[in-house]
Amino acid sequence: MEERYPALKGFALVLGAFILSFGNFIVVLDTTVTNVAIPTISGDLGVSTTQGTWVITTYAVAEAITVPLTGWLSKQFGEVRVFLISVIGFVIFSTLCGLSSSLEFLIIFRIFQGLTAGPIIPLSATLLLSIFPKDKSNVAMAIWGMMTVVAPIFGPILGGYISDNWHWAWIFYINIFFGLILIFGTIFVLKDRETKITKTKIDYVGLFLLIIFVSAFQIMLDKGRELDWFESTYITTCAIISFISLVLFIIWELTQEYPILDLSVAKSKNWTISTLILSFTFAVFFGNVLISPLWLQQIMGYTATWSGIAVAPIGILAVISSPIVGKLIPKIDSRLIVIYGMAVLAIAFYMRALLNIDATFYSVAIPTLILGAGIPACMITLTSLGISELKPNQITSGAGLQNFLRIMAMAIGSSLSQTYWEHMQKVNRVELLNAQDYSQKIEMIKHLNSDFTTQSAYIYFSNMIQKQAVMLATNDFYAIATILIILFGFLAFFLNPLHKKVVA
Repeated sequence: MEERYPALKGFALVLGAFILSFGNFIVVLDTTVTNVAIPTISGDLGVSTTQGTWVITTYAVAEAITVPLTGWLSKQFGEVRVFLISVIGFVIFSTLCGLSSSLEFLIIFRIFQGLTAGPIIPLSATLLLSIFPKDKSNVAMAIWGMMTVVAPIFGPILGGYISDNWHWAWIFYINIFFGLILIFGTIFVLKDRETKITKTKIDYVGLFLLIIFVSAFQIMLDKGRELDWFESTYITTCAIISFISLVLFIIWELTQEYPILDLSVAKSKNWTISTLILSFTFAVFFGNVLISPLWLQQIMGYTATWSGIAVAPIGILAVISSPIVGKLIPKIDSRLIVIYGMAVLAIAFYMRALLNIDATFYSVAIPTLILGAGIPACMITLTSLGISELKPNQITSGAGLQNFLRIMAMAIGSSLSQTYWEHMQKVNRVELLNAQDYSQKIEMIKHLNSDFTTQSAYIYFSNMIQKQAVMLATNDFYAIATILIILFGFLAFFLNPLHKKVVA
């Protein structure tokens, strides 16, 4: 059994909670803050938008590699030391990203930024748990989960505002200020709370296989839509490499005395089921995070800033409900909280599925507001359930592996959601065109506006059809999302509730 430091009290506890949860916030924020800025960055650096997406891909790949390695790194060097070095590295490479004058340099520094960001996510959760009294661990996870939920929403808002009003480099420069708060705060709060160091052999083979799997898989997802998926030899090769490396990685790790990734956490029923639900939910949720701003900007005429503001209401109820969820977890059947959260998500997605091209700002914002009441119930409760049956020395590894799978699920969800959305646009456009009498519609448009020529009337008609096709594709996505969330919710019945353990 690992020794546990005494819980912090008073101001030290409040400051520690802020610092550690804020560390998680800025790293998750950087996952989405660049999304809306890619056209601006690409134009400034003189490259295509397609090339510019490597700024997102490389960060995601690098982060996904180091997140599951956190448990091993912590044993080698100590949790506090790894956290602090990661924050310092994150600040340094964020600064270098902002100073980059070419795409090549930006991609290189973005890789290192992702590598240093990875350990911050699970360690912020583990260290947060360590400073709270054991009976208040649910409050700690509520604070951490709230930041995980809110950060991806503020990313597009902040990225859009900076793109519209400042130079894109400030997307990275803001991390200097955030990072300095984290560095000095961590030193002040955690300087005497280093964990026990246990030196083990480095699993070079496992590390190599993990890097190959994550890199090939992420490239396949990011470039699949562009290259028509498995019609491309390049994508097929990436898929084969990722599959083989994953199988070899699992076999290797299960047979090693000192694996770089502790897969034994999967023996816990609660960890496995909660991770499955969490991963599935985040896959759908991030599909929503990606598609919603695209729809608002392409069809509804919103700027990058206003599309971010339209999805911002999710943060309101997320902030309000997170501490409530934390207090309820030990008091009632935690499975009911998860099911409630999934039901709220399903309702919010169903409301979005009913929108049309005449939707007002409020009709877009209200379902998003409701969504904020469901995500914390799922995120916080499932995270708490995931570690509830793990041994103290498994918590960091379990949290790291769970976050790794969540990040991978987000990547899969984003890619498949956009592929489905774009495919349904084409299908709906063909169906709408087949249902129209071209000549009659063109003449009607010319009659309504005498300034229109036949060609301009056709362009106007084509744009109308395209708008309707995109709107219907968006409705299709949210209808599928509603069904999937309901199905995922049923898995919660197989979990062991937390409150029984607390009472015992």
